[in-house]
Amino acid sequence: MNATTDEIGAYEAHPARWWRLMDDGRLQCDLCPRECRLHEGQRGLCFVRARQNDAMVLTTYGRSSGFCIDPIEKKPLNHFYPGSSVFSFGTAGCNLACKFCQNWDISKSREMDKLQDAASPERIAEVAEETGCRSVAFTYNDPVIFAEYAMDTADACHARGIQTVAVTAGYIHAEPRREFYAKMDAANIDLKAFTDAFYVKQTGSHLAPVLDTLQYVRHETDCWLEITTLLIPGLNDSTAELDAMTRWIAEHLGTVVPLHFTAFHPAYKLNDVERTSADILMRARRIALGNGLRHVYTGNIHDLAGGATACTHCDKVLIERDWHRILRYELDAAGCCPDCGTPLAGRFGTEVGHFGRHRIPVRIRV
Repeated sequence: MNATTDEIGAYEAHPARWWRLMDDGRLQCDLCPRECRLHEGQRGLCFVRARQNDAMVLTTYGRSSGFCIDPIEKKPLNHFYPGSSVFSFGTAGCNLACKFCQNWDISKSREMDKLQDAASPERIAEVAEETGCRSVAFTYNDPVIFAEYAMDTADACHARGIQTVAVTAGYIHAEPRREFYAKMDAANIDLKAFTDAFYVKQTGSHLAPVLDTLQYVRHETDCWLEITTLLIPGLNDSTAELDAMTRWIAEHLGTVVPLHFTAFHPAYKLNDVERTSADILMRARRIALGNGLRHVYTGNIHDLAGGATACTHCDKVLIERDWHRILRYELDAAGCCPDCGTPLAGRFGTEVGHFGRHRIPVRIRV
């Protein structure tokens, strides 16, 4: 059921895109496959896109749940300027309903007063530059639902030579997808499972649109792509499902797209499910490597082998990591293996960063 302004109070609004008025008088949001249809004063499932005065508005434009400087490896992105710092922020709400959400206090928030920090796109780009961040990440909740804010911020960042990163579930319609990813330099897209049954029961969405987004980003954009799958014991970690998923990635996306298997911890509505063991993650990694994927990582556990990046030709270890810290970096200035000259897929600078495992909260002065 859609919330109304009577239930949630007044809100500030910014004009939104990708909507149309239907014959029955409702307004349809065309941003994502949910296609929420709203009467006056109602909000969609994401909670941040609303109908106001017979138009669609975004209620979180210019407002954030907080800003933080993170290591780029935390997004996780292992092939996008390793060791660099990224200026990260999100808003509130989400267009999925994941029972296992690890950031549920933000993505499921229905309290706009959680958005305590305000900043224009230009101010975010300015602070990112002042703090020495190579990129800005739209993360913590899904940037698809605040696409207008993220895209305007991307323009401001690019004007200052700063890269942009989307951390997203990839649940978006074709037209906004084309415009959104045209402004992103890198994306980590969640592939939450490889069955539609999981998506329906555990996230309230569907698998097919996510697969479409993965293929679109990989083959029709210049946006660097990495994938994350949060493995939940008993729900999406069977050998058969992991085999099918990694075979599909190899066939449809290629063998050099990095894949991150990360560990689940009990959260939100899945507090009765056990944590993901290291054995589960390592088994998933073996399956993926066995199906030809060349860059497969484990996350949320201490696993040096699962954090290392090797040359796809001679198997030399090129980047060695301990959690989010770079221990060894062997790429040459062109981003190639120094032994055999094979280029490593990704985006690399002439020097590696050394930001490490820091996490630095930032308050922006408007």
